[in-house]
Amino acid sequence: MSNLARRLRAIWWPIHRWIGIGLAVLLVPIAVSGALLVWRDHLDALIHPSRYAVTGAHLVEPSAYLASAAAALETRAQPVAVRFPLEEGWPVIVMARRAPHSEDGPARVVNIYLDPPTARALEVVDFRSSFVGWLHRFHENLTIPEYSGRAVVGWVGVGMLTLALTGIWLWWPRNGAFLPGLRWRRAPQSTTNLHHLLGFWIAIPLAVVSFTGVYLSFPQTARQLMSSIVAMTPQGPRPGFGAIASNARLTPDAALSAALASEPGARPAVIFLPTVSANAGGRGRVRGAEREGSSEGARDIGAVWRVQLRTVGNDEIATVVVDDRTGAVERLPRALAGDRAAQWMRWIHEGSHSGPIWRFVVFLTGIFPVVFVVTGAIMWWRGRRDRAAHRASGRGELEAAE
Repeated sequence: MSNLARRLRAIWWPIHRWIGIGLAVLLVPIAVSGALLVWRDHLDALIHPSRYAVTGAHLVEPSAYLASAAAALETRAQPVAVRFPLEEGWPVIVMARRAPHSEDGPARVVNIYLDPPTARALEVVDFRSSFVGWLHRFHENLTIPEYSGRAVVGWVGVGMLTLALTGIWLWWPRNGAFLPGLRWRRAPQSTTNLHHLLGFWIAIPLAVVSFTGVYLSFPQTARQLMSSIVAMTPQGPRPGFGAIASNARLTPDAALSAALASEPGARPAVIFLPTVSANAGGRGRVRGAEREGSSEGARDIGAVWRVQLRTVGNDEIATVVVDDRTGAVERLPRALAGDRAAQWMRWIHEGSHSGPIWRFVVFLTGIFPVVFVVTGAIMWWRGRRDRAAHRASGRGELEAAE
């Protein structure tokens, strides 16, 4: 090993050790919560089977789901969207918005789980109070957004990224031979071998998941950085969180039919009830229908229905808007490069839209840190014990010589 490599190793080792020890209390629960969220739907179905007790896959009109959801809510919240199942065997979910408990708090989201063929309400769930909702909040901001919890999670992600990258350097055999480094018995202790072997195989995926997590934890800074590299559409209101039109002319069934007719072979994913963004004229504005930089800007077209459709093969989500006054359908342009990159950041971090193999790898990146913390702590304690014994042995030999 060269002198430079020795010096770098002497730097990376204490950094790797003390970051692992210092962040262990936060790192482990954040990682485990992320692992559980990879299978969030299946976990929720396991804990609450009644929500998923569907009797078939046949879909009925969205108006039937909205009527059933409204009856189940008893005016406690306002339905804003209908989410159709991705696969057979899953329920339809009507998302509703409940007014916040305080003026400064966010609107609460209530999910009504419905049987697809009968539109029967299976269960009404306040998402934030559910176990999966709690996992989301903990993984995102430690459930303390008012105390910069999201930033804390982001900096823990920076620490995890540093551990993954320094771990690769520290794993590398000192003689430079790569293949011998893959052997199990690099050290007499099984904990050390486990730390080295699992650490090598998961280091790159762990670095990727950590990096994307850091990106998601600092959304404004990340968006500014991304938009400085590639084009992104200006931020607008989230679908379903605008003012719901109270006198829509189209029915949900008619809006969905018009959207499906514009995309042959597509299946419904989500239909958002018509919203109106207030402006000087009192009419809605469709944002994102024009490319960034267009001199035309947003267009006044009144209340609009927003419909997301799954194209053939489920490879892409197409978003169309339906004018509530005329029934005219317009497909929103394909997302700009920056928007697609930002979406991929989230998909990579969540393990979604990337196949079962990557999903399982992301799951492992949440489980293995527990092993690393335990084995790393044992290695650290063993090293302290051996150094203390060595110093005591040295003092004993010196006293005997005297």
